[in-house]
Amino acid sequence: MQRIGLITGASRGLGLALAQQLALNGWHLIITGRGATALEQARAALATHTTVQAIAGDIADPAHRQALAVATQAWGGLDLLVNNASILGPSPQPNLLDYPLDNLAQVYAINVFAPLAAIQTLAPSFKPSIRIINISSDAAVQAYEGWGGYGSSKAALDQLTAILAAEQPTWRVYALDPGDMNTQMHQEAFPGEDISDRPPPEASVPTILRLINDDLPSGRYRK
Repeated sequence: MQRIGLITGASRGLGLALAQQLALNGWHLIITGRGATALEQARAALATHTTVQAIAGDIADPAHRQALAVATQAWGGLDLLVNNASILGPSPQPNLLDYPLDNLAQVYAINVFAPLAAIQTLAPSFKPSIRIINISSDAAVQAYEGWGGYGSSKAALDQLTAILAAEQPTWRVYALDPGDMNTQMHQEAFPGEDISDRPPPEASVPTILRLINDDLPSGRYRK
């Protein structure tokens, strides 16, 4: 049976690494991201292994989410939704007493409201075996100085994930902390520092594959 997955933030980092492995595993993919050029490059690479559709746009935009819903319906529904798109906020990250509230609102719009809105919009296309994976962070549970904006947004996403799982017991709904990764976002969190000792995002993919392929209980997982 043809398996269909949608990955947000799939033009780079963890989203792209996961898309590459799913493509090799025979999944048909819908990928999205804000950068049209990078997304098209990802699509072209993935298309050598599987059927893939790229739809550039901002997941916080209702019109973009509706375009994704139209595409998923045309493909016959979703087996997998990975809410990977997120933003760090200001870099370097400010302490909470100095955090610009308009920036914090944007962080929450992308990291909290957009994943829930995507689930609401795409729910009519979910197959009974749906897996929803919301990408979280250790900053959601650890109080790191300077991580108040991003960390609290991921904590909110964790709680949304847990409640959604309780409300939809036939679904599998996961929050995943992928651990430290050598990605552009992680570099933005540590401007001017060498983060080459962090593992590549590909190292976190096997844990995500377990959530996709095994019938693990809904909940929060770590790499």
